[in-house]
Formats: sequence, structure tokens, C-alpha cells
Amino acid sequence: MLDLYYSETCPYCKKVLSFLKENDIKFNPKEVSDPKNYEKLIEIGKMAQVPFLVDTDNDENMYESDVIIDYIRKINNLG
Repeated sequence: MLDLYYSETCPYCKKVLSFLKENDIKFNPKEVSDPKNYEKLIEIGKMAQVPFLVDTDNDENMYESDVIIDYIRKINNLG
């Protein structure tokens, strides 16, 4: 499953969120204004940077909106 750590005010996060919704990709939204989500972001990623994607099925973690979108395209065969 995909967990996306994001901030409502981050334009790069909005880019990833739009891509996920447009392509009907299922994911767990993790808004970092929630202290539990922020703490988990720091625990896993070691940085307070969003967007941050965690693919629990493939044990992959990544930052950067374009990297995240390319990865999601690849694992979902979206060309």
C-alpha cells in the first residue's frame, strides 16, 4: 500500500495528490499537520520534507514529487 505524507499548503504535494486522484490510485493520505503523521515521517524518512511516499508492499521510500510520480507510473504500468 502507498502512504503519502503531505502538507495541504505544499504545491509539490498537490501535484502528487492530483496525479493519484486523476489516475484513481489507492493510497493512504498522511497529512503532516497531524502530530502522529509528522512523527512517523521523521521516524521513517529522517527529514521534515514532503511529499514523502512509502510503498509498504515493495519496501520503497522516496521524496521529490517527480520521482514519486515516475515511480507510481512504473508500478502501475501507466507509461
